[in-house]
Amino acid sequence: MISRIDLRGDALPEGLALRDLLPRADFDVSAALEKVRPICEAVRHRGDAALIDFAERFDGVRLESVRVPAQALKEALEGLDPAVRAALEESVRRARLVHRAQRRAAHTTQVVPGGSVTEKWVPVERVGLYAPGGRSVYPSSVVMNVVPAQEAGVESIALASPAQAASGGLPHPTILAACALLGVDEVYAAGGASAVAMFAHGTESCPPVTMVTGPGNIWVAAAKRYFTGKIGIDAEAGPTEIAILADATADPVHVAADLISQAEHDPLAAAVLVTDSAELADAVEAELRPQVEATKHVEDRIRPALSGKQSAVVLVDGIDEGLRVVDAYGAEHLEIQTADAAAVADRVRNAGAIFIGPWAPVSLGDYAAGSNHVLPTGGCACHSSGLSVQSFLRGIHIVDYSREALAEVAHHVVTLAQAEDLPAHGAAVTARFGWKAPTTK
Repeated sequence: MISRIDLRGDALPEGLALRDLLPRADFDVSAALEKVRPICEAVRHRGDAALIDFAERFDGVRLESVRVPAQALKEALEGLDPAVRAALEESVRRARLVHRAQRRAAHTTQVVPGGSVTEKWVPVERVGLYAPGGRSVYPSSVVMNVVPAQEAGVESIALASPAQAASGGLPHPTILAACALLGVDEVYAAGGASAVAMFAHGTESCPPVTMVTGPGNIWVAAAKRYFTGKIGIDAEAGPTEIAILADATADPVHVAADLISQAEHDPLAAAVLVTDSAELADAVEAELRPQVEATKHVEDRIRPALSGKQSAVVLVDGIDEGLRVVDAYGAEHLEIQTADAAAVADRVRNAGAIFIGPWAPVSLGDYAAGSNHVLPTGGCACHSSGLSVQSFLRGIHIVDYSREALAEVAHHVVTLAQAEDLPAHGAAVTARFGWKAPTTK
């Protein structure tokens, strides 16, 4: 059901050579880019009419309006299962605790007497948030996108999710209920690349946004790339991933369950176990079979995900080597199930989020840990972070110098301007004092 990669015995290679040995899904955003281009351009030129056509083509429903009526949001919340509402409210409460603490205050550095630089943090003006549809419904993604945007102080928040034929052309009612619960009243029935294009270009119904965030399929990722530079994005999210670094102390029942939990998302989902215990590897493989057979989504998601090239059990000589492997892999979600797991986790450099020990499964982070589940995939955790309040803030430097403070450093500015053959830069300083700037030919 799941393949093995044996890296024991020989010295592990460095850098990209090690990454190339590790499993990864095929996810070619560049190839998808050309396919989303006409969709993005159609929305640019035809606005809401294009969105309605694409909803009919991709979602199988003909919309009367792209924007969700306020009454539909109200009714969705009123009709929400009380247990689901309570769970969402607790998820929101915990997420607010974590994200509120991330907000940065302005800071002033007195560089010299009379000369200071202040860095202030300003939220983006308007964001478009995306909640996926398709194989599953993700009200948790509404929470994970909306809460940090709100805590950052974003004033204008719009959210898009695909139209559902079963819901009469509206997004899934649980998505709508989550929006209403969070006070988001600008919601659109738009999915995939067309939703990103709606946010980027603006249409008759939806004013353009400054930034788009949220997970999605390859078409969402390609559309984000298409509009990079015109709008800000969080990341080009790929298929979800779990990596588990485990030793002989790990419980194979837990490990198997956690691998399956991510495989449940998508046939391209990655489930990777890195261990120095062949006995644990055998026990996990034996445990996968009955657990897979006892669950849902087996043939269309879990089995192809676990048997795909993106999933594997990776055998290593020890935990030190295992750390090198998981750092090279840069997992979206990394569980540490080893002896002294907290100390091992402290040595990890590359991961979207780290889950320590047997009582912190990835599922907890998906819903109710308080952390954010919108995380870098495809190895991007080696250089990028997950969604947070900081994603929606811009740092702006404010430079305040007196005449005396400028005069004290003026000769250095002029010297560096001359070194770069930009004499007018120096003259912009010396002109303030009536000095004649030196020139070079």
